[in-house]
Amino acid sequence: QVQLVESGGGSVQAGGSLRLSCAISGKTDSSHFMAWFRQAPGKEREGVAAIYPFGGSTYYADSVRGRFTISHDNAKNTVFLQMNSLKPEDTAMYYCAAGRWVADHLGQSEYDVWGQGTQVTVSS
Repeated sequence: QVQLVESGGGSVQAGGSLRLSCAISGKTDSSHFMAWFRQAPGKEREGVAAIYPFGGSTYYADSVRGRFTISHDNAKNTVFLQMNSLKPEDTAMYYCAAGRWVADHLGQSEYDVWGQGTQVTVSS
């Protein structure tokens, strides 16, 4: 059973950076995709970035492309989300997720394992 634990959230001023981590425990294989989602108060959860760890392909929402980078460290079995040039509208709870044989890479219904979330707050 795959389990995910996020860390690295916090408060930062606009223009700043944060790096989120998602520690993966349990067995994953070449069918797995990993992703980051976020949910702001009063809004629906949205996909931010996804990665296929076994091939390295990455996928980004238009709102974060060029500012956020998703990566996977095989040795640590950890997924990272490097967030630069943060904006107040990036404020949200960020969740790590795992799914198998994912077709819609930023679609939350494709992912069936979720972490508990880590809060990111960006002040203007």
